Amino acid sequence: METLRPARGPRSILVVEDDLAAIEILSMMVKKKFPDFEIHTAEDGVMGVEFFKRFRPDIVLTDINMPGMNGMDMAAEIKSIEPATKFIVLTAYNEKAFFEIFKEIGFVAYILKPIDFKKLFAAIEKCIS
Repeated sequence: METLRPARGPRSILVVEDDLAAIEILSMMVKKKFPDFEIHTAEDGVMGVEFFKRFRPDIVLTDINMPGMNGMDMAAEIKSIEPATKFIVLTAYNEKAFFEIFKEIGFVAYILKPIDFKKLFAAIEKCIS
């Protein structure tokens, strides 16, 4: 039996990235392509979990290597709170080990930096369709 999601505000995306310039560019580009989405940002995994609990975004865009709590640990914690959360991984790491860890946690897309925005927008579309 499918669980109905409670009625709530507009769709939202949480961007978790420790590079402030990257946060700004990602937020601007996503907002431009998806103007009806609310964009929330966090600078590390600990803040990402806190903001996830507060805002309950539809999609989480995350880096892997961040201070405090990395993207893998954050994603696992968020999945324990809300298993249906959709993740898009944005990373400079092309190592198979990171890919396999996120594959186990679950993700919609694993996009290497520098970010190809066509791939990112396609991944967001896949999350909301």
